[in-house]
Amino acid sequence: MGEANPNVLVIDDDSEFRNAVARVLRTVGLHAREFSSVADFLEADLPDGPTCLILDVRMPGRSGLELQRDLAAANRQVPIIFITAHADVPMTVQAMKGGAIEFLTKPFRGQDLLDAVEAGLARDRAHRENERILAALRERFDKLSPREREIMLQVLAGRVNKQIAHDIGLAKSTVKVHRSNLMRKLKARSLAELGRMANILNIRPQQP
Repeated sequence: MGEANPNVLVIDDDSEFRNAVARVLRTVGLHAREFSSVADFLEADLPDGPTCLILDVRMPGRSGLELQRDLAAANRQVPIIFITAHADVPMTVQAMKGGAIEFLTKPFRGQDLLDAVEAGLARDRAHRENERILAALRERFDKLSPREREIMLQVLAGRVNKQIAHDIGLAKSTVKVHRSNLMRKLKARSLAELGRMANILNIRPQQP
């Protein structure tokens, strides 16, 4: 699966089913953490590594679909594979619209489960990597001075140094220094890369 410590969390009130899932996962070197209810899951701490959730739709207490909504409301983006013995179209549509990786109806092939788990872990790896990149970029952006941020917006709007100097009342050479400093701090090697960073940070350039 390409990850030293991936985490597969199984929530189902049927202990025999949980054990069967764990056996399937062990065939590819994965370990499952088992929970008998949504309440038990909510009391546990989510692991730090890439994570995928195998979730029964109908259980005593809170349902799997309710947990999906709760996680989305809390902005906890855990990939979910739904399992059920009694699927219907509206239920399936609701789960997939909520971002579920897969909706498997019992009985299902072990390989189908493994394929879904692999897709879920891959999605979570990608999400975590994107979050890491965003956090590092935000940290670099926070180190910019107010003047450097002002000039960055002007640069993103397509203004050249002479125009920027005129607009904000600085010498052209001073603008050039600020521009060089902001590019160095952000580790942007080109204007195109600076633009991509601005998109990631959701920064909108000023209109000329």
